[in-house]
Amino acid sequence: MLQFFKSPLPTRLVLLLLLVLAVRLPLLWFGVPLTMAELRAMLVGERLHAGALPYRDLYDATAPLAAALFASLDVVASRPLWLYRVLALALLLTQAFRLNFVLNRADVHPERGYLAAVTYLLLASVTTDLDTLSPLLVGHTFIILGLSALLPTSREGYDNRRLFRAGFLIGVAALCYLPLALFLLVGLFAVIVFAANSFRSFLLLLCGFGFPYAVVATFFLYNDAIPPFRQFHLVPTLSGLVMGADGLPLPLQWRLLILPGVVLVLALARSFTTALGLVFQVKFQQLMLVWLLVAALMMAVGRGTAPGTLGLLLPPVTYFSLFLWQKAPRAWVAEVLFLGLLGLVVGVRYRGVLALDGLLQFPLEARYAVQPNPHYANLRGQRLLVLGADLRPYLTNSIGSPYLDWRLAQADFGHLGQYAAIYRISRNLSAAPPTVIIDQTNHLKELQYKAPAIFGRYQLTKTPRVYQLK
Repeated sequence: MLQFFKSPLPTRLVLLLLLVLAVRLPLLWFGVPLTMAELRAMLVGERLHAGALPYRDLYDATAPLAAALFASLDVVASRPLWLYRVLALALLLTQAFRLNFVLNRADVHPERGYLAAVTYLLLASVTTDLDTLSPLLVGHTFIILGLSALLPTSREGYDNRRLFRAGFLIGVAALCYLPLALFLLVGLFAVIVFAANSFRSFLLLLCGFGFPYAVVATFFLYNDAIPPFRQFHLVPTLSGLVMGADGLPLPLQWRLLILPGVVLVLALARSFTTALGLVFQVKFQQLMLVWLLVAALMMAVGRGTAPGTLGLLLPPVTYFSLFLWQKAPRAWVAEVLFLGLLGLVVGVRYRGVLALDGLLQFPLEARYAVQPNPHYANLRGQRLLVLGADLRPYLTNSIGSPYLDWRLAQADFGHLGQYAAIYRISRNLSAAPPTVIIDQTNHLKELQYKAPAIFGRYQLTKTPRVYQLK
């Protein structure tokens, strides 16, 4: 199988796609559980499609370009889970093929082919977490698209437009998921090892990075939303308040990283014992080591549970794995190793179908999918305000207020003793008050006393803590 994919003929793409679909699609027959990250994305898209402006009219830390993407998907269909899954697969294919193309064109290995794409997509199939359309997955695509612009075009250094484009793509990625701005460190290292004038080249990279942020900041400036943009996008993400809240639990994430981690350790051991012929190949190897360190740093920043975390490791693991598959002294050993990897990926992905999750003490990702709260089963089609962190009531209802993320909503509800907070809450709810309020934090009585014009119109229903608009 390895020998087949070592060929650069385009016909190999057909079998590659069939292999990937054969690994990923059959699981769809057993259901597509909705993740918390997808529910949040759908609520954000639904709210923005209704005319809200991010941060000014919605208390959520989703990056602006990711929020705009979710809103555009809501234009196509209401809460289109199937479209989210199709787009996530398309992004993974784009990442794999683009990385494969860059590695072949740059001659980082003596042999060309589609082994990089096969390895990338195979390791991405270990978990259904990468089937989820997350801001990190969207932004990571732009990081990989910008890799080719970080490589030199001549001995004299960089072409200015290419370096600016690299910074621009990193900036766009950060507008999808802010911690991806850490990949400026990869750009800085690339400038140091490749560019003729490192300081000027890095300034070009920074200018490219700052340009998309300047455009977005100008948009929010003209819409009188610069303060909330800083308050709900920059500050929470930099402080780690929101990142990783919607992902899989950390113990499960660590278990899912075991297989890619074993491949990485074996590949690193093989790469350090392999002589590289060209100086460029040595520098590129160093660049991928820095990429691996930045990916580890990002995982730490996101607390290891951000949706799509595994995708950060795929480019360096894919690059170093080529040392396992190519120039092996015994070709059959590499073939057996690759087939073993394929079998393990299928076993981990289908451990629930094969009844291996209990034996291996390896819980399924589906166990952490969003389940309806039976306490609110009778609420359907209502415009809700949930005073609490539970988003499950929104499964069958729509968001009826700007307060989506309860931790960010503490900017108002955490300061009910201040007149400014009461004023902001009243202003945000006066135009279109929600039809139902779910009071999970016992705030409503105080709100009815301090803002009776808004909250005095709600009365308790037969369901505890659920209040209906009169």
